[in-house]
Amino acid sequence: MKTKKPKPKFKRFFRKQDCYFCVEKIEDIDYKDLAMLRRFLSDRGKLRPRRSSGNCARHQRLVVKNVKRARIMALLPFSVEHYR
Repeated sequence: MKTKKPKPKFKRFFRKQDCYFCVEKIEDIDYKDLAMLRRFLSDRGKLRPRRSSGNCARHQRLVVKNVKRARIMALLPFSVEHYR
């Protein structure tokens, strides 16, 4: 006999996040605008993925490129000083 699989107790409904840059109609992402770039970094200094930041693919590529540029120019740290 076949056994029944247990049904999940609840279903998760995800709301699609809107891209910040598309909503605000921002065309250029500048690597010198650190306040805006820090919105897309985690507390440990890692880049947030598209699914959590809500960016579209085009703007996520631009954010990643400009964060890397700011890190090389020493405007943003590659990692945070303390983990503890």
